[in-house]
Amino acid sequence: MCLNWSICFGGVISVGAVGSRSLVGWWRGAALVFSAALALLPGLATGQASAPDQPVPTGRFLQRATLVGEVIDFELTYQHTPDLEVIFPDSAADFAPFEYVGRRYYPTRTRQGRSLDRAVYQLRTFALDSVQQLALPVTVLSGLDTLLVPTAPAQVRLRRTAPLEVAAPPVLRQNLRLLPVEPQFNYPYWLAGTALLLAVAGGVVLGFRRGLRQRYRRYRLRKNHAYFLAQYARHVERFTLSRSLTNMERAITLWKNYLSTLEDNNITSLTTREIVAHYQNDADVSLALRLADRVIYGNQFSEDETETDLAFELLRRFAERQYTHVMHQLGALHSTPSGPRRPTPAA
Repeated sequence: MCLNWSICFGGVISVGAVGSRSLVGWWRGAALVFSAALALLPGLATGQASAPDQPVPTGRFLQRATLVGEVIDFELTYQHTPDLEVIFPDSAADFAPFEYVGRRYYPTRTRQGRSLDRAVYQLRTFALDSVQQLALPVTVLSGLDTLLVPTAPAQVRLRRTAPLEVAAPPVLRQNLRLLPVEPQFNYPYWLAGTALLLAVAGGVVLGFRRGLRQRYRRYRLRKNHAYFLAQYARHVERFTLSRSLTNMERAITLWKNYLSTLEDNNITSLTTREIVAHYQNDADVSLALRLADRVIYGNQFSEDETETDLAFELLRRFAERQYTHVMHQLGALHSTPSGPRRPTPAA
């Protein structure tokens, strides 16, 4: 803002007396200011008149009428310049009084410098108004600003299927005939029965767990003993037919493994002397192992089968005595405490 009028208007005002020359300068400055203002006004008016009008999107229903709950198509189109960024409403928009069901988007088509965006929305209504309206705005992005461009409301008519006036209420007919009903699975009763069975089974296991454990162990021992006898007899038979020391070694190894499992100890890594001492110098064990060692390690193999057959027989009888002793201990476990197992003396 200019504070010195003599400078702004280009005149000279002298102090004390105003002459004709100073008045001419003042009027000249005022005329210049007025002319500049007149020159700016047409430019402002032209700028306002030249601003292009914002295009308006168009929305319309593809059917003239609809029913309550029936799906109806609503088409939304927007024609604009290609450089304009446009966002159509999604499922989160306000479609009242309609409900959103689905939509179909179509790609933008640009012809002769104009772009066309189009989308079809599937809607349905449960309102009972005879005429219902819908207006969906389109969002336009312009730099950091967001502009909502509304559409003109589109209308659709609601067709009524029920008569408006009823002369008399319909007569109700009574029907007492029973209809078959498919039986349903009773989950609560089955769950309760399952829980009861589990509780009973748990009580039986807790009350008789020691006896059940001993019974199961006797069952396993009987199976293992039958398997040992069958395999032991097979090795002895192969040795008798082939006279091979390998079959004799396999029979003695099987005997050691069986006794280790039966008595819950490990005698497979013990020597003959240690095994005899472990079984308290049992005569059958001592004689059988000495005969076997003389044949296997001493290579004192004779054609006479009496000694080898005797060794196999003594080892088998000792295994059966130990099996009987262990089974007797399991059967009399409640009456006598279990102590160290002593082999039964040979007959």
